[in-house]
Amino acid sequence: MNTNPWNAGGEVEALVHPTAIIDPRANVAPGVAVGPYSIIGPGVVVGRGTVLGPHVLVERDTTLGEQCQIAKGAVIGGDPQDLKYEGEPSHLFVGDRTVVREYATLNRGTRASGQTVVGSDCLIMAYAHVAHDCEIGNHVVLSNAVNMAGHVVIEDWASVGGLTAIHQHVRIGAHSFCGGGSRVPQDIPPYLKVAGNPVKLYGINTVGLERRGISDDVKRSLKETYQVLFQSKLTLTRALDLAENQVHQIPEVRHLLAFIRSSERGVTT
Repeated sequence: MNTNPWNAGGEVEALVHPTAIIDPRANVAPGVAVGPYSIIGPGVVVGRGTVLGPHVLVERDTTLGEQCQIAKGAVIGGDPQDLKYEGEPSHLFVGDRTVVREYATLNRGTRASGQTVVGSDCLIMAYAHVAHDCEIGNHVVLSNAVNMAGHVVIEDWASVGGLTAIHQHVRIGAHSFCGGGSRVPQDIPPYLKVAGNPVKLYGINTVGLERRGISDDVKRSLKETYQVLFQSKLTLTRALDLAENQVHQIPEVRHLLAFIRSSERGVTT
């Protein structure tokens, strides 16, 4: 389906509405569409086929991949909301085919890492906020009004429900699911589902894993690992050792155990 409202198809130059403003230091690829009253600032790179709706601001020093969809009123590449920020160079990178819906805000990085990164094929829904120095993988879904503090890491295929608040430096594991209206002060392990204020574990993310085509054998191994880690009444350290010796070490189990061992904020239980 052609999602470019000004492009009937084929290779064309960028189509820019007369009311839009593009800084001469920006680089806009062929096939890009820029809607009414949108602004593209200095140091911005917009990939082929990306569509910016009306009233979009891409402030500066931002790279948007190919075939992204940026909806009305989104603010992309704004200054980090960090009192320590003193105007040092920083960047925002967004991958290919990522969709950013109405009035979402994505900030650039700070001197801590120099960049904020959003992967490919993500869906960032209306009013969501991606703060400075965050790192979001591929195929991630942030529902309406998710609020991320700085330095949050979200791995591939994770899904976060609407109105969820995520503490700074929290990690959210691959294929995990966080229910809406949650408060996330600690890491969410991969493949699991959580919800609440603060969040609590509710088993493996069975529905999400089925949608991804994960095999029954893998799901059984993950469920067995979950039972050892969180239902055995052992300390987490002892449970990790037991799981490493007792559960078949398929890649998914190894990733789950390594994620927990490397946690600095502690994991949701």
